Amino acid sequence: MAKRKPDTGATYISPRLRASLEPVGRCALTVVTAPMGYGKTTAVNWFLGTQPPGCAIRISIYSDSLPALWQSGRRAFRDAGLTALEGFECPGDPASAGLLADTLCRELRRQEPWYVFLDDLHLMPDRRVARFLCELAARLPDNVHLIAASRDKALSGDQVLRLGGRLHRIGAGQLRLEGDELAAYAHRFGAALDREQLAELQQATEGWMAAVYLHLQALADRGTAPAETADIYDMFTAAMLRPLPPRRQKFLAVMGLADEFTGEMARFITKEPDTAEILSDLTAKNAFVTRLPGGGYRFHHMMKACAQRDFDALPPEEQAAYQARYGHWYAENGQYLQALAAYSKAGRWDDALEVVQRDAGILLAALRPQQVLELLDRCGDQVLMEHPTALLVLMRRMFTWGQIPRMRQLKELLLESVRRHPELTDRQRGNLLGECDLIESFLYYNDIGAMSRFHRSASRQMTRQAVSIQSHGSWTFGSPSVLMMFHRTPGQLDRELADMDECMPHYYQITGGHGMGAQRIMEGEAALARGRLNDGAIALERARAAISGSGQENMALCCDFLEMRLHMAAGEAVGVDLRRRRQLLQQHNAMWLHIFDSTAAYCQAVLGRADDIPELFREHRLDTVNFLGPCLPMMQMIENQVYLAQGAYARVIGGSEGLLALCRGMHYALVELYVLVQTAAAYEKLGKRREAAELLGQAAALARPDGLVTPFAESGRYLRELLPECGDLGREAAELSRVLENGSRAARQQGQRPEALAPLTEREWAVAQRMARRLSNREIAGQLFLTEGTVKQYINQIYSKLHLTGDARTKRRRLEELMEE
Repeated sequence: MAKRKPDTGATYISPRLRASLEPVGRCALTVVTAPMGYGKTTAVNWFLGTQPPGCAIRISIYSDSLPALWQSGRRAFRDAGLTALEGFECPGDPASAGLLADTLCRELRRQEPWYVFLDDLHLMPDRRVARFLCELAARLPDNVHLIAASRDKALSGDQVLRLGGRLHRIGAGQLRLEGDELAAYAHRFGAALDREQLAELQQATEGWMAAVYLHLQALADRGTAPAETADIYDMFTAAMLRPLPPRRQKFLAVMGLADEFTGEMARFITKEPDTAEILSDLTAKNAFVTRLPGGGYRFHHMMKACAQRDFDALPPEEQAAYQARYGHWYAENGQYLQALAAYSKAGRWDDALEVVQRDAGILLAALRPQQVLELLDRCGDQVLMEHPTALLVLMRRMFTWGQIPRMRQLKELLLESVRRHPELTDRQRGNLLGECDLIESFLYYNDIGAMSRFHRSASRQMTRQAVSIQSHGSWTFGSPSVLMMFHRTPGQLDRELADMDECMPHYYQITGGHGMGAQRIMEGEAALARGRLNDGAIALERARAAISGSGQENMALCCDFLEMRLHMAAGEAVGVDLRRRRQLLQQHNAMWLHIFDSTAAYCQAVLGRADDIPELFREHRLDTVNFLGPCLPMMQMIENQVYLAQGAYARVIGGSEGLLALCRGMHYALVELYVLVQTAAAYEKLGKRREAAELLGQAAALARPDGLVTPFAESGRYLRELLPECGDLGREAAELSRVLENGSRAARQQGQRPEALAPLTEREWAVAQRMARRLSNREIAGQLFLTEGTVKQYINQIYSKLHLTGDARTKRRRLEELMEE
């Protein structure tokens, strides 16, 4: 065999593979599926290299950790100059994933193409990722193309069928080298093989790119092919690692632990002074070490697997030292999940707990509870007691996960830690014990008096802000109402308001104003519930003033809920502030949007405007949202009101028993009152007067001690004949209900339609109104809580029903004329 200098980094894309890659630019989703070493990544990168500069977003998957994938994705978008994922938390439910998909479709739309490449999808067994890719592909704008590379089948048969022509698939058959393709690659590599040698190479490798590469490398280095009995890892080790000097082999073994790394990181981990030279040499001569477009390096999985073998052969103490360096690097660069994993592998439990403390439980929430429990077991009590601040963070996390016995165990360790360290200053001791009290107060959730005792104790002892609570986070757990959370006992509302007034200033002091304005909102809601609208309006303005500039979005949304209901109770037409919703969309916070949608859903349902209810509630898809437990009864009560507006009375009755039991178990007296009224309304509408009267009597017994009338009035349209039987309370509620009806009529009159448009449904009429105002499809979708695709379907239905023909401009002009008539 004649030899010339081999080009070991040669990239060869066969004409057949080029033709297979050409449809990628026309399809929404391309899936490249083949075993390891078939050149999936090389092929995709070659294709992306033929596209306009700056159009590729590369996301690499390195493990089965969804939070790690999310971090990788955010970093990739940031590197591409995009902020679409900033502010988003890792989607934890279908509704949040839908919000993310909508945002991506909106943010990525432009004239030029975008290619989003997810490499090594097989490492992420969580089926939600593939499901999200399919849902995203079904609605992407034409300029965006997803590409996923996987060793295994990535999509189910059902997903393939649903995507249809939007999906393009490339398999091992297109990636495999055959006949003249093998000869062309060998020539580019620098090997001149005759026909007999090419036939032997084809038989030995079956066109598998990695095997071909290693055979040619072995021939170049030693003049002989690898043994037929060698597996791919032995071949790789013999061809790519063993010929290197020992220092280079160790460099690869150590850096093989990293998913991606920079030259600076490699120098810190390996302590090699000539790191830059090593990496330059490796990328020039080794096709399995890749320089990433944004800087940094990545090893091919085959290289990582073989390097891991070499690392595992190092003495245990040396392995631990390298893992500790990894932990330190990740911790200093804010990559706390990776730091925690590295320190755990090194057995550096003190360092691991320092990471827990620095993270303050934020990224810790992304781990599975069992992972954290295992970490606690491995640390042991003696080490835990040396890190009291980390114990506070862990206590808070245990509460969130419902691990109450373990939370109490950690509290005992904290108290013992304080006792064992007499050198702590009074201030340090007070901060630890005060925050411990603060966290323990959550065990008495919605018992304001009990919580207040802990808050007062905490504020007396603490001189700093709590480390275990984010002041900008949710205060109501996703509920739109403070009063629904904290009205616990009928007849005690005034006492609860006084306790709230006393409690909250202490809580604000130690949490940086978390939940600011809560007591004023509760005061305003109580006034509204009693029909005292002026008092409610005053409390609302006091709450707005307290919240101003605090960044407490959760509390501002609760103010919105109170304000809309005050307007309704005054007989005023209420609309949804869609500018507010657009602001929330820009914040990328799913919980805030759910609060907004629940507010709009309840108010539109009370007004009887079923078609204007946000889709999440209108279509009864609450099961797509992972609501936090404390807000779930409120969401289900709001859904009940939607069922009433839709005339689905049996659905209200069917779910009432379980919902009432949930309310009573959580001491939600006000929510229980609402559910009793709603269920009475459903029975009344179905002609079951006896059952309705009995439930209404139970509701009146709960409401009368505190004079609560608005819960009856907001369902008064269904209970006109029964309300007067509840005495003064019922008569007052009936009067307020008539005022609410005025607001409902005013709202309906605002949108009266011409006779010519009578064939349209309410939803089609709502779309037509906005078309007449020259809104774009995207704007209509935003205002009506729809997707752009659904808006297009409605527009086609409108034109068909009204017999409008011609081009799009002509049909829209004719629609505007009909609206004017």
